[in-house]
Amino acid sequence: MDEEKVPVSEKLIVVKSTTLYKTEKWWSAVVLLESFGRKQVAVYLWLKKDGKWKRQEKFIIHRKNEWQQIKDSVENLIAELP
Repeated sequence: MDEEKVPVSEKLIVVKSTTLYKTEKWWSAVVLLESFGRKQVAVYLWLKKDGKWKRQEKFIIHRKNEWQQIKDSVENLIAELP
């Protein structure tokens, strides 16, 4: 079965992608992109409207150290969850 390609801008090159979840209405994925010769990781959230996926959110990580800061902060806050 062919998996549907992530609906990102045609200006971006998708290197790899991983779907986090996908329903009839919502789709979330992490995508390794190449944009103007630079790689970046983006977390997307799309909403299906009128049969087409429309981007609702996009969060970009540009560098490894930026991700480490985000990861450390999230892990500290997750410690507070039940």
